[in-house]
Amino acid sequence: MSFSRSLQSIVFFLIILGIVGLALGGYLTPLSRILLNPVVSAQTWIATRYQAVQSFIQAPQDTIRLRQRNTDLEAEVSRLQAQVIELQQRISETSILSALVDFARANPEYSYQAAAVIGYDTSPFLRYVLINRGSDQGLRRGMPVVTQQGLVGRIAAVTSSAARVQLITDTTSTVNVRLDPSGAQAVLNGQITGDVSLEMIPQDTTIEVGDLVLTSGLGGSYPPNLLVGQVSSVRSQAQDLFQRASVQTAVDFSQLEIVLVITNFTPVDIQPLLPEQGTP
Repeated sequence: MSFSRSLQSIVFFLIILGIVGLALGGYLTPLSRILLNPVVSAQTWIATRYQAVQSFIQAPQDTIRLRQRNTDLEAEVSRLQAQVIELQQRISETSILSALVDFARANPEYSYQAAAVIGYDTSPFLRYVLINRGSDQGLRRGMPVVTQQGLVGRIAAVTSSAARVQLITDTTSTVNVRLDPSGAQAVLNGQITGDVSLEMIPQDTTIEVGDLVLTSGLGGSYPPNLLVGQVSSVRSQAQDLFQRASVQTAVDFSQLEIVLVITNFTPVDIQPLLPEQGTP
């Protein structure tokens, strides 16, 4: 009985060794493929279905996380855009202030008060802006207003903390000017379109496009030699007593942000010296 069991063990051991030898020799590969392929296919199918079920279960949570992440990123983008806009505004203001400082240094005969433009007149027929400085800062009616580019206008009304500035483009604005290089005198008038034109130019004056237009100081409303603009076109007819011209203003009135008020210039009131209407 013992001998029979020992013999079975030996035979079983030899069979195992034979199978191992055949496997190591590669003789069982076709058989292993036949036996293992169904098992591998079954495992693959089960794993695929398991991943699909797991993805289906986790999909809502992933969607929520992605939406929250997208919301966070949009908020971050908005914050960064706001910072960029703020920095651009600061750079623009710094550039304007630097140019105004340069203008003040180039014209040291005047004293200046800087002011920010805080509003525009809503009427389509008037050309006024509001600034955030008033009588508390020493501003008075009639004071000229400029930028680093040139003449803006003059103060028309004042409160303690604000002032209303009449632009030279207003229809009731009149500025006595001279042309450079000819030196001819003329009158600059605002138009309802927001443009400005030159009137009362002597017929014998030679005017060319590009000639500079400067304040003359006549009339006492503005100091002399403030830049107004350049001649953009000339209208002259032989039968007219005077020539006319259009002017491209040096100041871009649609982009006014910061201005300078000339505080040491006192306008001259010549109204009492003018003859009354109907008086010869």
